[in-house]
Amino acid sequence: MKEKAKQFIKIELLKHNINYVQLSKLMKVKGYDYSSDTIRTKIHRGSFSFAFFLEVCDSLEINFVCLDKMNIS
Repeated sequence: MKEKAKQFIKIELLKHNINYVQLSKLMKVKGYDYSSDTIRTKIHRGSFSFAFFLEVCDSLEINFVCLDKMNIS
């Protein structure tokens, strides 16, 4: 699962044409304080929390719709 999260972030960065320095700046605007080196290391290793994953998604303005599997027909 760790690889999927890592790949997701990398793909989204490519889609948005954003590098780690730019992501760091976007994250700072949202109130998340990570250096570009820290972001690069976290993503490269795939060792990041779900909170970091959500912070990246928030910074890239990626929205998720969560569906309750029990209510799907």
